[in-house]
Amino acid sequence: MASSASSPASAQHGKDQSKKATASGWIGSALEYYDFFIYATAASLIFPQIFFPNTDPKVAIIASLATYGVGYVARPIGAFFLGHWGDTHGRKQVLILCMFLMGFSTVAVGLLPTYAQVGLWAPALLVMLRLVQGFAVAGEISGASSMILEHAPFGRRGFFASFTLQGVQAGQILAAAVFLPLAHYMPAEQFNSWGWRIPFLLSFIVIVAGYIIRREVDETPAFAVEDKKGELPKAPVVQAVRENWRDMLRVMCCSLMNVIPVVTTIFGAAYAVQPGYGIGFEKDVYLWIPVLGNIVAVAVIPFVGNLSDKIGRRIPIMVGAVGSGLLSFGYLYAISVHNVPMAIIMSLLMWGVVYQGYNAIFPSFYPEMFPTRTRVSGMAISQNLGTLVTALLPALFVAVAPPGTANIPLVIGSITLAVTLVAAIAAWTARETYRVRMQDLGDPDAVPVPAGEYQRLREEAVLQGRVTR
Repeated sequence: MASSASSPASAQHGKDQSKKATASGWIGSALEYYDFFIYATAASLIFPQIFFPNTDPKVAIIASLATYGVGYVARPIGAFFLGHWGDTHGRKQVLILCMFLMGFSTVAVGLLPTYAQVGLWAPALLVMLRLVQGFAVAGEISGASSMILEHAPFGRRGFFASFTLQGVQAGQILAAAVFLPLAHYMPAEQFNSWGWRIPFLLSFIVIVAGYIIRREVDETPAFAVEDKKGELPKAPVVQAVRENWRDMLRVMCCSLMNVIPVVTTIFGAAYAVQPGYGIGFEKDVYLWIPVLGNIVAVAVIPFVGNLSDKIGRRIPIMVGAVGSGLLSFGYLYAISVHNVPMAIIMSLLMWGVVYQGYNAIFPSFYPEMFPTRTRVSGMAISQNLGTLVTALLPALFVAVAPPGTANIPLVIGSITLAVTLVAAIAAWTARETYRVRMQDLGDPDAVPVPAGEYQRLREEAVLQGRVTR
């Protein structure tokens, strides 16, 4: 009787925590990926000139983009450590730790001396801090996705979890938006000298704001149950590999979809603005392309997440993978002919709309493959191993299509499409999880809730959400 009497208060507390967890995941991901993407932007636009010898433009571009890839080299290591921490100490603790590591390393980048000042020490220190960034960000998406998923009501996990990636897109908008006025209004000499440091130093705000937000969220009920039963694994990584290695392989292959943001914001930026390629986009003009694409993505993501709660996770992911791979040809062609309106339209289609078929859904699709006891480890390690491969692609793209190469859109577009096809096939082989209850996730023999009952429970969850609002 006591539990029955307390159930309305418990239900209201659960709704409040769902909102807080979603807000924490959204804002935390936005702030942390602001840090990560201001580095990506600077690596394409600024770092080749100030951190590396400028005797050979091709070498400087490759070296700068390689430092971007170095961050991904550290991500599997960070995933191992942070995934273990998240599965043994809780989702909340690992997210706060990620935020502090990312924030302080990003501020430090803004204080680095240049190649002209200290020679080879400049790129060496840059690489070291990039390693710390990569280590820190490895636990963000898996931790935030798991926290939101485990707080979300049944039937709405795809919708709520999608806000993790909406936060990531917002962080990218913020990163480019901070660079835009600086690149446009500051004289080039001042911008290259000290103006580029401002976005990095502003990351101190990330540390303060992120901590205030994330300390307000309770640990998830699913993790609390495992902790109370004494079933937290001592070696979650080992257990995840032993029990779910097939799903870890699927996540690795699906994570190759990171090739699309690489083409859009990393190689595309270098191709468009670096003098060696001779395209001649103005830096501030090009920065608007990913900004506009991400603005569309922020609007599209919740709708796609909600769609996945209706029709499942796999179909939108497969359509998003193949479609965005095909559109990469048109996007790169628009850059090659210096057609700014066409480049913007292709970016909006490829990055802002079609790619979100994958991007909005993997925050629910990935963690739903694993049980609570190994969820953060299983997702973090396999996802970061997959993205590690794609992070090396910018330098590879420049190597196979250096300045002066003919048919760059065809060469790079073909590689991109091949990679997205691998991701689509991996998603096709996965089992559908959107109608599986939380306690049964990760069990390959789990029986989904019948479609009629699932629809009823989902409608109840939607109605409760409207009443609460």
